[in-house]
Amino acid sequence: MALITWSTMFSTGISEQDNQHKKLIDLINQLNDAMQAGKGADVLGKVLSELVNYTVFHFGYEEKLMAQHKYEDTPAHKTEHTKFVQTVGDFKKKFDSGTAVVSVEIMNFLRDWLTSHIMKTDKKLGQALGKQGVK
Repeated sequence: MALITWSTMFSTGISEQDNQHKKLIDLINQLNDAMQAGKGADVLGKVLSELVNYTVFHFGYEEKLMAQHKYEDTPAHKTEHTKFVQTVGDFKKKFDSGTAVVSVEIMNFLRDWLTSHIMKTDKKLGQALGKQGVK
């Protein structure tokens, strides 16, 4: 069962950003499915690594857009990205060392952070860039 289901309420109006959000949601759902199915650490580690790497790629895309269009809330937006990457990176290190497991708590954190970030921060970015003709 999906932890997060994409719907139009998540749309930012920027198609590439929305497609990347769909990919992030898919990766979180894959991680959740693997956890619930009791998959081994090798499978969980692979999906978690892909999630971390894709998140860095996605944030880079957004930050490039913000720089290109001189988005006024760039510092606050980038701070959210940095904190998330640090939190998930720290978790990944603990997972790799065997001192943490993928749990309901980490899945809820990923779901809550991503949905909140899209609904608030990324929608605000989408609206500002939409006014500049970005789609």
